[in-house]
Amino acid sequence: MLLVIDIGNTDTTLGVFDGEELRATWHMATNIHRLADEYAGLLINLLHHQNIDTSDIKEAALCSVVPPLVATFEELFKRYFHISPLVVGVGVKTGVRIRMDNPREVGCDRIVDAAASHHLYGGPLIIVDMGTATTFDVVSKEGDYLGGVIAPGIATAAEALCVRTAVLPRVELTRPQRAIGTNTITAMQSGIIFGYVGLVEGVVSRLQQELGKKTKVIATGGYAELIAEETSVIDVVNTDLTLVGLSLVYLMNQT
Repeated sequence: MLLVIDIGNTDTTLGVFDGEELRATWHMATNIHRLADEYAGLLINLLHHQNIDTSDIKEAALCSVVPPLVATFEELFKRYFHISPLVVGVGVKTGVRIRMDNPREVGCDRIVDAAASHHLYGGPLIIVDMGTATTFDVVSKEGDYLGGVIAPGIATAAEALCVRTAVLPRVELTRPQRAIGTNTITAMQSGIIFGYVGLVEGVVSRLQQELGKKTKVIATGGYAELIAEETSVIDVVNTDLTLVGLSLVYLMNQT
């Protein structure tokens, strides 16, 4: 079995592939101060909960936007699984040509998403990843990464409202019944949820204008389903996109 891990700024997503089947997925909070043994304890418990023994894990791949945690997880795999994971980065084959001014600036998770999306849905396409940041990635018909857009994430914006104001509270990020808020909570929910719907629609429209055609839009990330329910510009929601991409990249690098 192949264990894949996507280490994000806020959340770490894990999955186990049995051949081409994604057998199980989990999420845990990313904590830069957590030790390899602590992560191992959490991971082993998750595996056992799905009746997967550590000896069943023969291969591993990971991508990380938190560089210090790469060494933590490499130590974890060495000590508890006796394997060396494939770490997506410079020198790793992804099948994606990066057309940015400085290709090294592009997060490995965005390249993995591009590889998975082009494999699953063809191209050209736009990927909207709604996590700590809300990113828009543009992939050509040939599978090249052309560039994109970076905006604050939904939860990041909501937290900023709370932290940077004296009286606004933290709110649950759920859809309000109406756009017109009749109290502080629903007014904030409306601004955050419907505001981000407008952000997605506006940026996608501009990207499609520059591409000169209507382009398929794939949404992923923790808030993808919430926003996709409110707009018709998103064609497909796939919250396992990065995990699928990691499995594809792993296979590319075995030949």
